[in-house]
Amino acid sequence: MLRKYIASVLLTLISAIGLRAADLPGDLTVKIRNNEYWWPGVVALGEKLPFDKETNLSFDLNTANGGNQTQPMLIASSGRLIWSDKPFKFEFREGEILITETKGKVQLIEAGKNLKEAYRYASRNFFPPSGKMPAEVMFQVPQYNTWIELMYDQNQRDILKYAHDIIDNGLPPGVLMIDDNWQEDYGKWNFHEGRFSDPKAMMKELHGMGFKVMLWVCPFVSPDCDEFRALSAKKAFLIDGATGEPKMVKWWNGYSAVLDLSHPEAVKWFKSKLDRLQDEYGVDGYKLDAGDNRFYTGNVKSYVPGMTPTEHSASFGEIGLDYPLNEYRAMWKMAGQPLAQRLHDKNHDWGALYKLIPQLATQGVSGYAFTCPDMIGGGQYKSFLEGAIIDQELIVRSAQCHALMPMMQFSVAPWRVLDKEHLKKCLDAVKIRDEVIDDIMRLAKDAKDSGEPIVRLMEYNYPQQGFHKVRDQFMLGDEILVAPVIKKGARKRAVILPPGKWVSTKGKTFRGPKTITVDAPLDEIPYFRKK
Repeated sequence: MLRKYIASVLLTLISAIGLRAADLPGDLTVKIRNNEYWWPGVVALGEKLPFDKETNLSFDLNTANGGNQTQPMLIASSGRLIWSDKPFKFEFREGEILITETKGKVQLIEAGKNLKEAYRYASRNFFPPSGKMPAEVMFQVPQYNTWIELMYDQNQRDILKYAHDIIDNGLPPGVLMIDDNWQEDYGKWNFHEGRFSDPKAMMKELHGMGFKVMLWVCPFVSPDCDEFRALSAKKAFLIDGATGEPKMVKWWNGYSAVLDLSHPEAVKWFKSKLDRLQDEYGVDGYKLDAGDNRFYTGNVKSYVPGMTPTEHSASFGEIGLDYPLNEYRAMWKMAGQPLAQRLHDKNHDWGALYKLIPQLATQGVSGYAFTCPDMIGGGQYKSFLEGAIIDQELIVRSAQCHALMPMMQFSVAPWRVLDKEHLKKCLDAVKIRDEVIDDIMRLAKDAKDSGEPIVRLMEYNYPQQGFHKVRDQFMLGDEILVAPVIKKGARKRAVILPPGKWVSTKGKTFRGPKTITVDAPLDEIPYFRKK
């Protein structure tokens, strides 16, 4: 109680004398101001944001990430921000933010007067841009993931068929991601001999068709393979503190040992496997899956003593820095780095489509600029099992939403699930992307140096003008306002225009601020350029 009282007194003094920042001991209580809105660094909460005095919700960054990127930060429309180098639990309750279960010092910072100024302060001081970006091809062309079509039956014949079908059905070659179960076993990163008769020939053919090829990998090792025995001898796994043996964790596909990537031997081994795949087969990059902090919780010991679960998650993120063609879903405190960050697998439903914009925008104000909105139509494989009902309109609207985001990724084959009319509209969405690809590339290149988000909240560009709860439209940089259709059956939609002149794709000029209603037939994506 005394520590909490001292922190409260310090906060009062900070507010009174106008200090920009203070390191506060332990737990922290922050009173939420009137008309103040907060974005925590939890991407999975995106569609619920921003939080205000009426919010009642808690989240523990120590043990959870919602399946996506997190950041030890809360950032406000008033220009305030909360930051710590270590994880903590936050709770919004009765008009206050309670910061508890802290692992280090917490800073409450009066960084500026609005969300943009607070973000820029955080970016400069806590996660400065690296000057690098993921491989440009990730943005320039569509990505195609084999997961939904093949699931756990990844094999040479069907992968090549999928690639040929992409081109035969009018889509351009792009980045082809070969997903889980191409490998011999978890931790045995060799092409499975029974499913890949000649992987070198497969890679040569895919490259000849114009594809870049990525392989799915994870930080797990099956306990009944020879790699496990060799790595155990090197003490390269996390250790169960109770037994002294490699810790086994349950994940979505079984039980495995987890690499201790604080150990130089584990890092050396993992990178040697990835490098060999590149040298021997010409693999271009990797989809690095898992790495969630929940896999590192409990009574575990690591090579570097005292590492938090989140620090283990960040260690997995560091692996990708050596491979420009990379993709992550789970991440901790690697903002500003050249890592492609995908949203968590989404269901095949309209509610999931609604989440794309606010979650992608939350990635932006958390410092993760290089973003991918999961897979078109959804990446949750259970939505596509035999007998599932496919909503063709949803596939089209999902493709349109992706088309004007930093990256777009197919998985379910649109030529298989769509009739000719809907397939054409899906292909048209890819062509519409060509209209903004130069803008996307310019923004991506700027982000690597400036740290600015590519996808931006309306509140970010137009602070304190009532845009804080706009969740169904977004800004690409400063000049493009995108308002995709995300409701089933809608052929019109309301668009909230900020101040200034805005030109529609049909050449009509509107002057904001005001709300307009525009036509949005199934083959159109409403977006506007600032004049």
